[in-house]
Amino acid sequence: MRLLVVEDDPKIRSFLENGLRQEGYAVDAAADGVEGLHLGASGRYDAAIIDIMLPGLDGLALIERLREKRIDTPVLILSAKREVDDRVKGLQVGGDDYMVKPFSFSEVIARIQALIRRATRAEEPTSLTVGDLRMDLLRRKVWRGDVELDLRQREWALLEYLMRNPGRVVSKTSILEHVYDYSFDPQTNVVDVLVHRLRASVDKPFDENLIRTVRGVGYVLGS
Repeated sequence: MRLLVVEDDPKIRSFLENGLRQEGYAVDAAADGVEGLHLGASGRYDAAIIDIMLPGLDGLALIERLREKRIDTPVLILSAKREVDDRVKGLQVGGDDYMVKPFSFSEVIARIQALIRRATRAEEPTSLTVGDLRMDLLRRKVWRGDVELDLRQREWALLEYLMRNPGRVVSKTSILEHVYDYSFDPQTNVVDVLVHRLRASVDKPFDENLIRTVRGVGYVLGS
């Protein structure tokens, strides 16, 4: 899952970026409304967190511009403005939810997850299963058969992405966009290195390999 954070306060922006990444999200961040509009107009985000008081282009105008471009990315508004009229206006211009600063990070996560569920019109699963591979999304644990696997953060994010797309070939470019926070050169071998590390935990100790390479295309998870 990829999120956009548009927040001009460097401390709050850094707090959100680091916290969301620790939760397994890929995050892009902007410090002003103009940059936020440039990023958000790509339409490649699962959800966005947008402050109202932004330099260059305020948050409400940013959301309006995105909706005018038919970008339907779910938006959680974060603002120090707590009056009912402010909340109403935020929702009227196209925001999907509204939180007042200071905020609880756990509530931010819960609301983002709810927005994504609504946008996809599906219940967010609490676990994923592919063959004898099981992932508990709430406890952030994963097993192959009865063996619990010890994965690093990036390895977990890649495995979750593959498990959400079982039997489907995912390209290196798609992995870069969903697992990493920056735009890498598509020719880089960072994905190959990450897949190699993941295979060392998921496949190497076991009789059957679940991660397969589709030469020239990408990778697929499934027996």
